[in-house]
Amino acid sequence: MSGQKPSLRTGGRFQVDVVSESAAPTPAPVQAPAEGRFRMVGFTDSDIGPPPDVFHEPDTAKSDSVSLHSTGTGQTHISDSHSNTYYMRTFGHNTIDAVPNIEFYRQTAAPLAEKMTRPSLSELHDEHDPQHTHHNAASQDHADGLVNGEEPSAAEEARALAAKEAKGGTVKFGWVKGVLIRCMLNIWGVMLFIRMSWIVGQAGIACVVILLTCPCETGLTIAIILMATLVTTITGLSTSAIATNGFVRGGEASLVPVDDCNCGCLLHPGGAYYLISRSLGPEFGGSIGLIFAFANAVAVAMYVVGFAETVVEMLSDVDALMTDELNDIRIVGTLTVILLLGISVAGMEWEAKAQIVLLIILLGAIANYFIGTFMPVESKEPKGFFGYHTAIFLENLGPDFREEETFFSVFAIFFPAATGILAGANISGDLTDPQVAIPKGTLLAILITGLTYVGVAISTGACIVRDATGDHNDTVSDTVNCTDAACTLGYDFSICKEGGCQFGLMNDFQVMSLVSGFGPLITAGIFSATLSSALASLVSAPKVFQALCKDNIYPGLGVFAKGYGKNNEPLRGYVLTFCIGLAFILIAELNIIAPIISNFFLASYALINFSVFHASLANSPGWRPSFKYYNMWVSLAGAILCCVVMFVINWWAALVTLLIVLALYIYVSYKKPDVNWGSSTQALMYNQALTHCLNLTGVEDHVKNFRPQCLVLTGYPNSRPALLHLVHSFTKNIGLMVCGHIKTVRPDEQIALCQENFSDHARCQRWLNEKRIKAFYTPVFSDNLRHGSQFLLQSVGLGRLKPNTLVMGFKKNWSDGDMRDVEIYINTIHDAFDLQFGVVILRLQEGLDISHIHGQDSDSCPSKTTSNQSSPLIMRGKGGREDAREGTPFLKHHSASSTSCLLSAETKSPLSLTDQRLLESSQQFRKKQGKGTIDVWWLFDDGGLTLLIPYLLTNRSKWGDCRIRVFIGGKINRIDHDRRVMATLLSRFRIDFSDINVLGDINTKPKKHKYHFKELIEPYRLKEDDMEQEAAERLKASEPWRITDNELELYRAKTNRQIRLNELMKEHSSSAKLIVMSMPLARKGTVSSALYMCWLETLSQDLPPLLLVRGNHQSVLTFYS
Repeated sequence: MSGQKPSLRTGGRFQVDVVSESAAPTPAPVQAPAEGRFRMVGFTDSDIGPPPDVFHEPDTAKSDSVSLHSTGTGQTHISDSHSNTYYMRTFGHNTIDAVPNIEFYRQTAAPLAEKMTRPSLSELHDEHDPQHTHHNAASQDHADGLVNGEEPSAAEEARALAAKEAKGGTVKFGWVKGVLIRCMLNIWGVMLFIRMSWIVGQAGIACVVILLTCPCETGLTIAIILMATLVTTITGLSTSAIATNGFVRGGEASLVPVDDCNCGCLLHPGGAYYLISRSLGPEFGGSIGLIFAFANAVAVAMYVVGFAETVVEMLSDVDALMTDELNDIRIVGTLTVILLLGISVAGMEWEAKAQIVLLIILLGAIANYFIGTFMPVESKEPKGFFGYHTAIFLENLGPDFREEETFFSVFAIFFPAATGILAGANISGDLTDPQVAIPKGTLLAILITGLTYVGVAISTGACIVRDATGDHNDTVSDTVNCTDAACTLGYDFSICKEGGCQFGLMNDFQVMSLVSGFGPLITAGIFSATLSSALASLVSAPKVFQALCKDNIYPGLGVFAKGYGKNNEPLRGYVLTFCIGLAFILIAELNIIAPIISNFFLASYALINFSVFHASLANSPGWRPSFKYYNMWVSLAGAILCCVVMFVINWWAALVTLLIVLALYIYVSYKKPDVNWGSSTQALMYNQALTHCLNLTGVEDHVKNFRPQCLVLTGYPNSRPALLHLVHSFTKNIGLMVCGHIKTVRPDEQIALCQENFSDHARCQRWLNEKRIKAFYTPVFSDNLRHGSQFLLQSVGLGRLKPNTLVMGFKKNWSDGDMRDVEIYINTIHDAFDLQFGVVILRLQEGLDISHIHGQDSDSCPSKTTSNQSSPLIMRGKGGREDAREGTPFLKHHSASSTSCLLSAETKSPLSLTDQRLLESSQQFRKKQGKGTIDVWWLFDDGGLTLLIPYLLTNRSKWGDCRIRVFIGGKINRIDHDRRVMATLLSRFRIDFSDINVLGDINTKPKKHKYHFKELIEPYRLKEDDMEQEAAERLKASEPWRITDNELELYRAKTNRQIRLNELMKEHSSSAKLIVMSMPLARKGTVSSALYMCWLETLSQDLPPLLLVRGNHQSVLTFYS
């Protein structure tokens, strides 16, 4: 092509074809693809369209930033380029670095079930590794179902899209059809036509209007009613705030692609459950989810019973009852709920169409009623309808409670009329844009329906008297004793005071049909209101329940999570809702059913309001609702109002509801479901932890508040269970415990292994959490144990939450390994003392490290270490000895690490006797210790740590049957005196003990075993007398751990003491459950590592579990208050 520059080939990571700068309409010829992951294509400045697998909103500008690589796994990766796809450029340069794109922030799939991800930091930053990238590309192509890097052509992708569209997309609703209509239909429910007139008769116009808008009479009633009237509005504001705080979704099984959403969002149909659980966490969400789903199921029964009452009333008017009124209500209700179930199962589209038809009928009925109030008919006057009259209005203004009704019992019957405000939020997964639809539709529905209820309350109270006989002959004959409103209008209904009247506000539930201009239309309106509300509840309950089940918070309910059809309809949930609704329909008493659900809905509303308050209080950067018309304190007030109203309606029902919520909360808290929703509870916990940590830094440490905060060199946490469990016994709920893991690799390989280190960190921390071990896991890379320990000792912790005690395992097979490792081990102890740490060393005769035994608790925390690992505290990697690479498959590849320690039972070889004993020994601190003693050999005062640790152990139930025995050194002629002094000190420390033994013969020469010590040190002696001085100095410089003759002679007494102490411990403590011994110190730079190691070996050999303890010589105990 003319004008095209010759293509250039580079030897770097990318091989780029230079693009043409002319306006040629066709792209330059594509060079042969580069070997490896990436292939570059030529392109010109002509317009390039997006690939068919990329979803773009119609109002979003097309980005030319990156090339999108779609995989068959639901992930779309960014690559340099790929043939047959759109090459997107970042600012016109050939790079895979991507500009900001909304697609990268989605948590859900696009319409073709693909998800796009930005280039990883490794792809942009790491050195180019042709072998590695080729491996990745090959595996990626395999995941796509393609070979040799081939990709589907644009035509193939277009055909796939067309095939999907041919199957039909999902049904999505806007704010009017999905929220406004649904909420209005649910609020305009059974109460509007069937109970509103009765409520006016009982409570009076003033109090009924107050139910909706304004204060009532006097006293406590004012506060109670005012609180009740604010509930729905405040809850609507809170719902709007939560619903607009980003796009929400649930489990993958519930994802529904949004075909016509201008934001490509996917939402979860969990309604109130989803709002609460994602805000407050699974504990509150799981609790209220069951209650809210149950409340909606019972609401179905309430609305169906209201419908059945009307039908039975009509049958009674024509004398066509099948049995009696109560059983006829049950029969009609059962048939009705079966019909509604069929409509719901047919799908959301049919349900939405039915809702529109019902709304039209309902609006016509309401208009018909108001028109009828202005059309008084003389024939209706005996039944109590006279049209608008001031006398009737004034008479009905105040309350007239009858039949043991009270204001609160009437309010309990009325309140379910306001429970439809979440009807739109309950189907959030079926809304086109819930962020806009839920606030707009919900708040407008509250306003419209509130005005409607006020209008109906005022009109009925101004037109209809409370009691009427229905007899045209009950006219006024003697007006002397007749003072009610009917008397002024020519009728005397005073006989109704004796009871038996069937008309008027108090007696006729169908009085609105009498008032209307066309009675059958009111009946149709009743049918519409009750059926639409029942239908909305019948749809809401299964979807909420399905959302709860998909989160697997209650494992036994997972069977109801399955969805069917293109809209993922919860058919099993529909059946369950049907069964619950049918059970309550059989009650057949509307006034009994209504109060049952009031408390459940109020509990849900209280938690929704509390969610907004809690999220605002947590001050998380993620709390950014686009709906701004809310206030955290108003939401808190709304939550309190809901709780107060619950107890006002029925205190024992409210108490039962709260107990159910509490029981479910405790269950979920105990089970700890493996979910992470970024709840406000997490944010608030972080805020509190950060605040307390900062506050602690301003307070000096005090001896009364000292607690052992241990840095435990465990390696992988499951590698040394005995060490882990023993330390956890005296730190749980008391002090900090950090499991340090030093991975030895060469410095040039540490960065390459960082990603694997991150995944290990997550797995091991999860393992600790699952085992309920309250500890943190902190791995570091280093070239040896000492340097890694220095990193941990200096950097682990935050403020006052820093370790003050280093806990290690005893180096069991030290004499068989390289003495340089012993030098590192001993210097690590010295470093801890230099940094003012206490040091604790645990020795079990069988050893501590079980990582070489496959399959030991390694399902989620790898524990494989090298076979030649000289130190049980570290994992040796590529930087170790020559055979370390073969002994550590963990460092080869992530998949290898996942399976290296997971051998099936069939492949396990029989354990040797030594390994069996090691396994048994490793678990000894998990079980209850039984009766025995913890022998404390407190020979040197280190500040009290040697005594504090045994005391903390005996406070645990596992060690509760053990008693502390104290052994101290003393003089033979002062044994009684020394015992009394120590007893006094322990008493002032308030530490219980069973016995105090004063040993006066510690400094005597060992009775035996002295020759064993000579054999032990023989390989490590310098023997400078047998060589020239210069040669001896060179050998000492190259091997500083060697023991000189002068050193051996200088510390002969201390050596004899270690031998003697071992003899005494075998004599006095051979049956102890645990020995806690003051650890001998070695002066740094004077005592060689080999001699110190021999002391520790001699002191601790052939004994029960031994804990060598040395504090930092600062007091950790005090007897002052």
